[in-house]
Amino acid sequence: MNLAAVTILLAVIAGALMAIQAPTNALLARPVDSPVTAAFLSFVVGTAALGILAFLLPSRPDAAGVRALPWYVWLGGLYGAFFVAVAAFGAPRVGIAVLLTAVVAGQMAMAVLLDHYGLLGLPKHEVSLQRVAGLLLVVAGVVLVRRG
Repeated sequence: MNLAAVTILLAVIAGALMAIQAPTNALLARPVDSPVTAAFLSFVVGTAALGILAFLLPSRPDAAGVRALPWYVWLGGLYGAFFVAVAAFGAPRVGIAVLLTAVVAGQMAMAVLLDHYGLLGLPKHEVSLQRVAGLLLVVAGVVLVRRG
């Protein structure tokens, strides 16, 4: 299996786990009476897991390179925290299918922009009719799943 196939397979697995994460965090939000607290607890567990992996895997951080990074690279955790809190709030209100199709629509729209302009160090991939059509199909999917 080539690297692209492995990457796509891992992305599919990550997507499946996102579908499980939302209702899991929604369940956690009930007794703690807050989707934000549930998201926080979810991040505590995730941070512990990543801490263990970071300790076990060989890594040599470049301190000068880290210091030279632009300020906005430190916002990545906020994006994940926002998603987890919204998922814990939204899953019991609109269902996982609607929630995640809306998430995918947002991801696709941003991905097309990021690719087109080559933002955040990504290689440029111009907007094409096929990409716009794919994005519109995802948006149509949100509408269809919501109506179903």
